[in-house]
Amino acid sequence: MSATNSAGSGSPTFYTVPEAARVMRVDPSTLYRAIREGGFPAVRLRSRYVVPARAVEELVSQAVESGGVVDVAGLAAERRTAHEVARLTGGASW
Repeated sequence: MSATNSAGSGSPTFYTVPEAARVMRVDPSTLYRAIREGGFPAVRLRSRYVVPARAVEELVSQAVESGGVVDVAGLAAERRTAHEVARLTGGASW
């Protein structure tokens, strides 16, 4: 199974935490801390985290569109709330 997206563009579907941190120009420990605190989206596979490339792309898009600072923790909280509402009301789960 390939780590690139199904469109075959060669762009990754997931980044390792160090790769995502490098793209965002932050220290990997900062990103690990944000992930553990629930402030950044990631997938946990046993003891390893991977970051969806789409999450990084969305951050870039939102920062460009808003022209300002994007609060990642706020975005994560909104997503959690939306998932919980969908779960409680019988809506589609992720």
